[in-house]
Amino acid sequence: MKGIILAGGAGTRLFPITKVLSKQILPLYDKPMIYYPLSVLMLAGIREILIISTPRDLSLFKELFGDGAWLGMKFEYKVQENPRGLADAFIVGSDFIGKESCVMVLGDNVFYGRGFTKVLRDTRTKIESEGGGAIFGYYVKDPKAYGVVDFDEDGRALSIEEKPEYPKSHYAVPGLYFYDNSVIDIAKNVKPSKRGEIEITAVNNAYLNKNNLYVQTLGRGMTWLDTGTYDGLLEAANFIETIQKRQGMYVSCIEEIAFSNGWISKDELINLAAIYKTEYGDYLNFIAENV
Repeated sequence: MKGIILAGGAGTRLFPITKVLSKQILPLYDKPMIYYPLSVLMLAGIREILIISTPRDLSLFKELFGDGAWLGMKFEYKVQENPRGLADAFIVGSDFIGKESCVMVLGDNVFYGRGFTKVLRDTRTKIESEGGGAIFGYYVKDPKAYGVVDFDEDGRALSIEEKPEYPKSHYAVPGLYFYDNSVIDIAKNVKPSKRGEIEITAVNNAYLNKNNLYVQTLGRGMTWLDTGTYDGLLEAANFIETIQKRQGMYVSCIEEIAFSNGWISKDELINLAAIYKTEYGDYLNFIAENV
């Protein structure tokens, strides 16, 4: 399975701070925002990653990650010339995906919670072995502002609606999607919506119509944060600060995850720690010697 991070868009809801800089490069407490969705793919065991961004911003991600070898991974990069919708990522990334299944995460979504790694790996195994698609359901009190999924007791999706006036459930759909290889053809055959975009909801409905879209619920122990607004940025940064200072363990530390996955050695982790003359470097040294 291969992974895609969609880090495009103009970030207009965050102007003027994103007027000349991708929002996925903005700091969330002590890391660039893109570290958080990247960590999700890494926790799922994904080592080959495609980052899709704008012509203006792609060079920033290349400078940040390079070819990924320092993490024991492989990174590729593609330009999305125009904001043609989330599902356009599967068309832009079709050569990268090849004949494999894939998972896409949006570049401004943050996930954190106990047991999340198992959820991700179980979902990956299901799609790789059985095919179909899988999305996630996150309980919210007022679902009217979200994409909302309704599903049966076996976890099969029954309906998906965007910002419904009368929601059929309280489960919002976050920006994390697992699909088998047929997602490429599905995306290529989606008719653009009225706003001219290839909507991810259309892709999900294609799987739903085949009775092949599964919903994995994220329980009360999980946190999902959308960082697309000023308040969202601040709330996410404060949350990460609180977790790290109280627990002493970092959220979405990609070097730590690479080490825990066995993708880099202890010596390689210590060498990476030496790059950072900050508490971040101290933390990597602690992980190398104690975990």
